[in-house]
Amino acid sequence: MSTPEAFPVVVVTGLSGAGKSTALNVFEDLGYFCVDGLPAAMLPKLVSLFLGQDSKHRGLALGMDLRQHDFLDQWNDALQALSASGIYVRVLFVEAKDATLMRRYATTRRPHPLESTSLGLEQALTKERAMLSPLRKDAELVIDTSEYSIHDLRRMVQERFASAVSTGQGMRVHVISFGFKYGVPAEADLVFDLRFLPNPYFVPELRPLSGKDQAVADYVYKSEPGLTFQQKLQDFLLYLLPLYSAEGRYRIALAVGCTGGRHRSVAMAEHLLATLRDRGYAVTLEHRHFDLG
Repeated sequence: MSTPEAFPVVVVTGLSGAGKSTALNVFEDLGYFCVDGLPAAMLPKLVSLFLGQDSKHRGLALGMDLRQHDFLDQWNDALQALSASGIYVRVLFVEAKDATLMRRYATTRRPHPLESTSLGLEQALTKERAMLSPLRKDAELVIDTSEYSIHDLRRMVQERFASAVSTGQGMRVHVISFGFKYGVPAEADLVFDLRFLPNPYFVPELRPLSGKDQAVADYVYKSEPGLTFQQKLQDFLLYLLPLYSAEGRYRIALAVGCTGGRHRSVAMAEHLLATLRDRGYAVTLEHRHFDLG
């Protein structure tokens, strides 16, 4: 059963056009259950529902804004109810300079939620900023996105919240072994061709085995060129992955392939799984063509 400490609750709010939807997408990628536009009055009920059961999600992230009637009154009542239950709500507030917000609205050609026949965009922004000032004051993190790209905002949210939801580093790594004769995985971000390595398939006593067997791994990677290649590939990935993570990537797929996807690639994929987990990454493994090879 989930507990308040193990199941974080984050409310994403702020000025319209400042990047709430983008921030909420980051939480979804991090494994949170996300709801946008949830009435504030329903917040305690939703939190109670998740705390009462085991959940595959790592927490709740809820997008809220002033389009809800009596939002601030409902918000205060919801916070009091949650506080009485011992539940702490973390607030992420996004904002931007008026000139930036006006430029963004001009680009999207969408009206501001507070705009009306008697209230223009600039006045609507001023009114919204004043109305949301109590939430901003109580926010755990305030992000000014005026000079941010989407990737900058993603990186900022990941750095602050990923450690709270994962025992590994924020970026998730999916390792795939495959056989070239069956096709390269379409979702692969990086593909490494291992067909230059000695092939256990042509060794009668090794052919029935797979890369999961130590005898096969030793045949391929305990002598040259496999010995040096394994170390260089490991060093390369340990150099490269932090750079991807620093750019805000939340997942990456590494594919290692041999001819049939049963011997060389499987042994390498198993090695990468152990190596990257030892370095703190959240890693999953898939042997795509194992039973076909």
